[in-house]
Amino acid sequence: MTIREAPLMRLQMTYDEYRRWATEDVLAEWIDGEVFVHMPPKEIHQRMVKFLERLLDLFVRLFDLGLVRIAPFEMRIGGNAFEPDVFVLKRENCHRLTDERLDGPADLVIEIVSQGSVGHDRDVKFRAYEAAAIPEYWIIDSRPDHRRADFYRLDEHGMYRLFATEDDEQVRSTVLTGFWFKPAWLWMDDAPAPLDALYEMAGVPGDLAAQVQAALRKGLQPDA
Repeated sequence: MTIREAPLMRLQMTYDEYRRWATEDVLAEWIDGEVFVHMPPKEIHQRMVKFLERLLDLFVRLFDLGLVRIAPFEMRIGGNAFEPDVFVLKRENCHRLTDERLDGPADLVIEIVSQGSVGHDRDVKFRAYEAAAIPEYWIIDSRPDHRRADFYRLDEHGMYRLFATEDDEQVRSTVLTGFWFKPAWLWMDDAPAPLDALYEMAGVPGDLAAQVQAALRKGLQPDA
């Protein structure tokens, strides 16, 4: 066992050994015969994961597009076992999902970069997700003083091309038609609640959105 200067522990074992060793309380990945054990995430990392998961889940369930999952949940691709922070699986590909893992690629994967995962997310996973033909890969940096987000999608040659960054006002997904969000929301102290963001995405006026939410809280239908 070795411990790198970066907060990442690495262990040598087979995949079967990894499956017996890993528990639901351990965030680890099995890549090329080596287990990478990740350190507990920081608060901002979890806040970003929670916001994106809730926003995507609302949109996906509203239009019955598939499902959204967060780590720890295994995605097995290229003979390796990854644990994406967030992934979206479209309804037509849900046959890949089992009780234990996603056996094949997701349609959209999001990784939130932390201090110990920079090279992992931007190099190892970038190449693996591209090789597995995952249509969209979003890399969002949660480290202090690193407000960066890179949004990639596969081009006609099966290569990842950058289509948006944190400087864009909106990022629109091609995997989820109609879905967009503002990268600035990720770093705002007063970021909108996922439901409010969904209303804005749908173009619902603020006063109507407030009326709908009030009605939902009361268990009533909004006034006509």
